[in-house]
Amino acid sequence: MIHPILKMGDPRLLRVAEPVTQYDTPELHQLISDMFETMAAANGAGLAAPQIGVNLQLVIFGFKSNPRYPDAPVVPETVLLNPVLTPLSDETDEAWEGCLSVPGMRGLVPRWSSLRYEGVDQFGNSICRDVDGFHARVVQHECDHLNGILYPMRIRDMTQFGFTEVLFPELDPADDD
Repeated sequence: MIHPILKMGDPRLLRVAEPVTQYDTPELHQLISDMFETMAAANGAGLAAPQIGVNLQLVIFGFKSNPRYPDAPVVPETVLLNPVLTPLSDETDEAWEGCLSVPGMRGLVPRWSSLRYEGVDQFGNSICRDVDGFHARVVQHECDHLNGILYPMRIRDMTQFGFTEVLFPELDPADDD
């Protein structure tokens, strides 16, 4: 089932999400299936449960190709519950981000260049990965949603925030809704 995606301004996006305490349940599997369907319908790179109004520490991400980020490398399809992020160095970089909850806009956002993410999958199995580049950026972006943070809150220079159709006219505007 495709869920409506909450938009910036909805107070539910500003909550700190609750940990997932039960794994491998029919309800959790249905929620994850719905999230993947919702993400695919919106051409998303990832989706956090709070974006569909579910206040749980659950994010999904991954794709082979994505029209919203045509130059991005493949990110493996992942279900991550109760994540913990640890930077692997002090190095950061800035890159353009968009968000399904901030449709039609992009901003230049600083993020850790490399990190380790840990948590569990929907079955309660441990996940621990060291990642960098776009993969690290996607994980940080989605996990920010679990702490009530939207990417515009991280932008250092608001002159580097605007409408996708103006900043990147070569992208199809239908892909950034």
